Amino acid sequence: MRFKKHALIFTAAVTLTVACSSGGTKTEPGDSAKEPEESDKDRQIKITAMKFGYGELPPNDSPGVQMINERFNVDYQVNQVPVGSYSEKLSAVLASGTIPDIVAFEAPDISNRYPKFARQNAFLALDDYIDDYPSLALVPDFIWDQFRVDGKIYAIPKYYPRFGFLPMIRKDWLDNLGLEVPTNYEELKQVAIAFTKGDPDGNGKNDTYGIALGQNINPNYNLGAYWDPNAWYHKNDKGQFIPGWISEARKEMIEWFADLYEENAVTRDFASLDWNATNKEFYSGRAGIFIGTPRGMINANADSLVQLDPNAEFTFMAPAVAPDGSQGLTSSSGFVGFMTISAEAGKDEEKVRRILEMTELARTVIPEDRMNPDNPDFDFLMGGEGKAYDMVDGKPVAKENALKDGLRPTSYLLDDVPWPEKDSDKVYKYSNPILDAVVQDMLKVHGESKFYGSPHYAAPSPTYLEKGNELTQFLIDEQSKMIAGQRPVSDWDKMVDEFMKKGGDKWIEEVNAGITIQDPKEAWD
Repeated sequence: MRFKKHALIFTAAVTLTVACSSGGTKTEPGDSAKEPEESDKDRQIKITAMKFGYGELPPNDSPGVQMINERFNVDYQVNQVPVGSYSEKLSAVLASGTIPDIVAFEAPDISNRYPKFARQNAFLALDDYIDDYPSLALVPDFIWDQFRVDGKIYAIPKYYPRFGFLPMIRKDWLDNLGLEVPTNYEELKQVAIAFTKGDPDGNGKNDTYGIALGQNINPNYNLGAYWDPNAWYHKNDKGQFIPGWISEARKEMIEWFADLYEENAVTRDFASLDWNATNKEFYSGRAGIFIGTPRGMINANADSLVQLDPNAEFTFMAPAVAPDGSQGLTSSSGFVGFMTISAEAGKDEEKVRRILEMTELARTVIPEDRMNPDNPDFDFLMGGEGKAYDMVDGKPVAKENALKDGLRPTSYLLDDVPWPEKDSDKVYKYSNPILDAVVQDMLKVHGESKFYGSPHYAAPSPTYLEKGNELTQFLIDEQSKMIAGQRPVSDWDKMVDEFMKKGGDKWIEEVNAGITIQDPKEAWD
């Protein structure tokens, strides 16, 4: 099977204007198509929803909800639950048999609650609706395949970019030492050693080193799917796909880390450093190599570095050419959470269309030059100029009370993340100039790169659900020991055997039973 996008003529730079009157009565095969009766199109429809939220949740009787009601002619009743207690609350609601019209799920639910209740006919099958809505048609096949239950799709995935992290490097340090941006692991190793021994910041002190690393061997610094420990790219001698954690490529990476550790070119106490502390190693000017990505970077980190060193500048490594000739990153699963429409709601075609229209509006990309009050869709989603946001220097700035007082409709929609035609089309902006500059360059590279949809994404495994975290942590712990010289890398095969006996063999068998791809190159998207 080859993963590919649905073909359609659509550009992310065009804003879709959604009108609540665009719904229609669906006709069965053989029926003559006809417009729904005016009374059906004009009637107000009650829509119930359940979603999770973070921090202080906005009130339900708010301007944002009222705007939704008026625009779509609905009576929108949303139950918001703090994320910490959402799983327990959702379990109770699903078990009750009375499910809200639309329900938000967290990403891990795709492997347990989602297929279970889909098979119990709790949700509406959405296959017939996908091509009717551009943001749904843009979803790549390999993502939809993860949501198929007995061949049908019962959920709408929430966008998450396919790209992950790339090694980010202090460009000013490279320049100070007369070094080029590395293109492979051997060159990256030499840069890391030079950063450790060559005084790249020019202060005359031995106070810098190469690669910032933290507990759980994080980040993993993979330069492509070939080296990614989380991708099922390689096969064992039985012809089975295996997790990258036990591949020969991973063994080579652990040897690489071990060499750097011996040269003091990687964080010495990495096994005890949490993520915040690992960030600090780089942004305090101690380490010269970390990771970066267009999505989710923190301005304050870069600000703190610039305060310490006004000459700081970033660059990054592109995906490297692997020994088998492949070149590209592992795609993420492509979603972060999802939503379903209940089977009961599915009995009312007009209700389904209203729900999908609400969702489509929030999932449609609005280009940066149309993020202003002249665009009625943007103005609606943001809650109205002067009410929930102001234009400052040509840019929209949310009012401080916009979230707390529920002034924006987006606070209440279950999916408010636009789905771009290409990941590189999405706008990511940062106020810190050196951070924004590297992010924009990364986006260009991601827009030209290949992405590998790991074949295990759509393959269920009961063993993984039961003990997957335990199995992965065992490998992380043992490989951490190898990096620090506490266990020889020559023990690799013994470690793999221990992993298999703990349940890894069953995990691999179950995943391979559900994989439809036999050649990993066919998974390039």
